[in-house]
Amino acid sequence: MPGPTMFAPQRRARRGAALTLVFAGVLATGAAAGAFDADPDDGRTPAYGAPARTAARAVDRNAVDRRAVEAAAEAAAQDGRSGSEAAAEVVSRSGDSWGAVYSAREYEGFALALDGAYVGVGLTTRRTPDGRMEAGSVLPGSPAERAGIASGDRIVSIDGTDVTGRPVTEVVSLLRGDRPRDDRSAGAARSGPNGVGTPVRLVLQRGRRQWERTLRRVRLVTESVEVARTGDGGGPPATLVKVVSFTKGTGERVREAVAGAPHGEGVVLDLRGNSGGLVTEAVTAASAFLDGGLVATYDVHGRQRALRAQRGGDTRRPLVVLVDGGTMSAAELLAGALQDRGRAVVVGSWTFGKGSIQMPSRLPDGSVAELTVGHYRTPAGRRVDGAGIAPDLAVRGDAEQRARTVLGGLGGGS
Repeated sequence: MPGPTMFAPQRRARRGAALTLVFAGVLATGAAAGAFDADPDDGRTPAYGAPARTAARAVDRNAVDRRAVEAAAEAAAQDGRSGSEAAAEVVSRSGDSWGAVYSAREYEGFALALDGAYVGVGLTTRRTPDGRMEAGSVLPGSPAERAGIASGDRIVSIDGTDVTGRPVTEVVSLLRGDRPRDDRSAGAARSGPNGVGTPVRLVLQRGRRQWERTLRRVRLVTESVEVARTGDGGGPPATLVKVVSFTKGTGERVREAVAGAPHGEGVVLDLRGNSGGLVTEAVTAASAFLDGGLVATYDVHGRQRALRAQRGGDTRRPLVVLVDGGTMSAAELLAGALQDRGRAVVVGSWTFGKGSIQMPSRLPDGSVAELTVGHYRTPAGRRVDGAGIAPDLAVRGDAEQRARTVLGGLGGGS
């Protein structure tokens, strides 16, 4: 992601700490209550951030860092210097490995993504074990699809930047076209909100063929929940509920999908590749399967709080949760809650392991600083950060078919 050049090489991989990736170009974050400058002790629920590797750190130390970051930004602004650069410098020395400073424009895009919308080209990205960047899924009707890009195509470069070996968060930022606030280029001046209409030049490779395409960014809307019935290939019929991300309204859509499933039919809740989002939406989704009770606990500056499900969920319908290494943050919280409460069998592979909390603070120049203030735990007290969620049944190959087999054993046939 863009930022002060002197910090970019070290900080770019960390700037996804409180972000959710929803297709290529979506980065969502913020307090779950939807407020900036939220007092961590006022009872509001913070955001459950997305991908980031864990680093042990003292929460109290980060509380001091937040004040230092704000003070540095204010002092710099008074001296006519860049407050965001000064704040980024403090964050880089703070000991908070996943703290970050975002431009006002970046945060504007994050707020848009919370509504399930984003500006981009309709392309997810993934990094292979050898560091190559590949196209993941391609959104139907998007600029990426119209350009003939297909899943598995290698992304060699974006606007002249070789993306091999770079963090996915940085590649997403390049696809979004995020710029520093002082960018006054003609292209920026002509672009719409959040870069709508700006071009992005991709060099791609398929087999031995390499080619170049220039796409224009558009505003796209995603569906966070997909529902289907499966009944072929052996095993009992089941309702498959695929949750892509936890944006606004996701939890209620999960509840509606469960309520609409045929009586006696099991549900496969697919959280594979779900990199998180709003924790309140994950709690609402948990309420579809629980009759109240604990979903998670979390601490903010050492003070403990609890997240509880609403009463009235379907506690009898057989349930299997699918997870993998791309299951992160709020999705891990949901999987861990259903597992600890004995409500579901978790099938797949170990999840990512991101359970730290970042809170936003707006700086004088409009940029936003995010610093870690606490961590989440499952109902059984397990700390997700750095550990992830272990599946009850580890599978390779056709995980969905294995999930339906497990459903059959749970009595999930109609």
